[in-house]
Amino acid sequence: AAASELWVAASVGPYGAALADGSEFHGRYGVSVPALRRWHRPRIEVLAEAGPDVLALETVPDVDEAEALVRAVEGVGLPAWLTFNVDGGRTRAGQPMAEAFAVAADAPEVVAVGVNCCAPAEVPEAVACAREVTGKPVVAYPNSGEGWDEHRRDWTGPTRYRATDAPTWLAAGATLLGGCCRVLPTDIARLAEVVTPAVP
Repeated sequence: AAASELWVAASVGPYGAALADGSEFHGRYGVSVPALRRWHRPRIEVLAEAGPDVLALETVPDVDEAEALVRAVEGVGLPAWLTFNVDGGRTRAGQPMAEAFAVAADAPEVVAVGVNCCAPAEVPEAVACAREVTGKPVVAYPNSGEGWDEHRRDWTGPTRYRATDAPTWLAAGATLLGGCCRVLPTDIARLAEVVTPAVP
């Protein structure tokens, strides 16, 4: 798409988010790939009927759910991107990122891959891996990078999202940038200022 073209993405979040127990941050739900596919497919069909430009298969914590989502979008008739939530250079479930991105490498419906809702520091390594493994355009929209205190049920520490990191993300191979949880509109406005000169 041209830099001035606007797309509407319909969010298809992880199964764990519906459980409301934080399991979207570790995956490994004890649910089979076919069962996850059956759970996601009706949601995807409803979203597709609304007429988005792309499906955002996002915040995926593990390879099993990625496989289920890739199968669930087959035949829907919309392009999709697949983004993982990563930590320490691995999926939240602990799998190597290369294994995760490989799930989408040969899926024609998945037109881009990447990461979202991860700490900003995770972006460069993940983007480079996604690009190398799939050769597809790479999406990166990290969260603001604070820590989570499970006992207090609150975010701790300073924000680590810096629009000035965008050139590093672009240099690693990202082509679509943004922000996820706790990234503010002012952060996105600054991001646009930083990357606009880099857009042809």
